[in-house]
Amino acid sequence: MPPRWPRQPTREDPAYRRLDDRINFAVHVAACIAVNSGLWFFHNLNPAWVAWVPWVTLTWLGLLSLHGIYIFVLADYSAGSPSPLSNSNQQGDS
Repeated sequence: MPPRWPRQPTREDPAYRRLDDRINFAVHVAACIAVNSGLWFFHNLNPAWVAWVPWVTLTWLGLLSLHGIYIFVLADYSAGSPSPLSNSNQQGDS
């Protein structure tokens, strides 16, 4: 049974934005794990064929760390902070 949101979900709702950003981060972590595990499997079979795997893994983990820092430390989910999406929509309407 999927979770239910108690009201109409919009990006202007701080609680919904927070949940959406965390789910997005979880999807990125899952993709990183899935792709990197496959790359490391083939790297262990033949290291010369995919010698660049450590660089891909380190780069991806670095980007994932930056994403996590933004989501868990820097993002402002207070009610007064505008969403980046709503801000861009308001600029296009004028």
